[in-house]
Amino acid sequence: MSGALRPLADLRVVELSVAGSAATCASFLVALGAQLVRIGRADAPSSVDAAMSGLTSVDFGADRETMPVDLKSAAGKETVLRLAECADAVIEGFRPGVAERLGLGPGECLARNPRLVYCRATGWGQQGEQAGVAGHDTNFVAISGALRALARDGSAPIVPLNLIGEMAGGLHAALALVSSVHHSRRTGAGVVIDAAQSETAAALMHSVYAMHAAGDWGVPGRNHLDGGAPFFNVYETSDGEYVAVTAIEPHRYELLLRSLGLDPEDLPAQLDRDSWPRATKLLGDVFRTKSRSEWCDLLEGSDVCLTPVLSIDEAPSHPVNQARGVFDPLPRLAPPMWSAEPGNERWWAECPVPR
Repeated sequence: MSGALRPLADLRVVELSVAGSAATCASFLVALGAQLVRIGRADAPSSVDAAMSGLTSVDFGADRETMPVDLKSAAGKETVLRLAECADAVIEGFRPGVAERLGLGPGECLARNPRLVYCRATGWGQQGEQAGVAGHDTNFVAISGALRALARDGSAPIVPLNLIGEMAGGLHAALALVSSVHHSRRTGAGVVIDAAQSETAAALMHSVYAMHAAGDWGVPGRNHLDGGAPFFNVYETSDGEYVAVTAIEPHRYELLLRSLGLDPEDLPAQLDRDSWPRATKLLGDVFRTKSRSEWCDLLEGSDVCLTPVLSIDEAPSHPVNQARGVFDPLPRLAPPMWSAEPGNERWWAECPVPR
């Protein structure tokens, strides 16, 4: 295999955003090689960036070129429209109605370029009474049901950083944008995308809602995937650190119990929900007898599926992250890709399938 690929090197994008999932979407595209120009404020192109840097959104355009433009002037508007004529996509992250008032909405941009993909990446989306209301990541996640599910034993929900709304929302928008560009190049028809962080959070809850509909999901903290089960949980160790255990399969759970010196015959059945609190306490008592490093020496890399719960300071030094070069010094946004060996481009012609 040869050098690293930039699979989106032929994708030309104009970014009209300040922060949030629109900026995150742009950063994911740039990480995959897209040619992206970011339209910034002509009067103070970095004022918002300087004020908000480190609080939200991915590095606020540090990974891409910024073109200062006065969007309220006729010349500024024409600059953006001419860029849209030459682009494959526009990313817009303003509150609903702002782009239209500037004369830079989907109607104006697609009139200049009918093949354009216009991606609107916001918190609430373009419709509904909340559409124009201010909000941030946790607000959008809260209405999806995801935030309330991130609680256990009657405690308050855990704020999941900005991972579910902004980061996943930006990735969701990027996938929709790339897919729509593929559609546009194939059909010649432009696409308008309405990507809402609140909807992304709900989409990520798809399997949980499916389990709930099937009667297999109860109150927070009493379910298979939310820390309610002894085999899918986080345990404190003797040094005040933690290990994560995901011994879901029956043979892994049995191996976990035996590795902890417990006889599976002495415990209730793995899926006996009524016994989970007692089993969790029993496992917790055992895990508190050794330090995190001692448990990792014993069980990390085994079929028990145990790993240390690392801090931000520790994570870059973990052997998996070191081997893959994940941090340089920040985590990369896209997985590594290399060009594959050339193969038969018409493999399906020789494939023995019924016809």
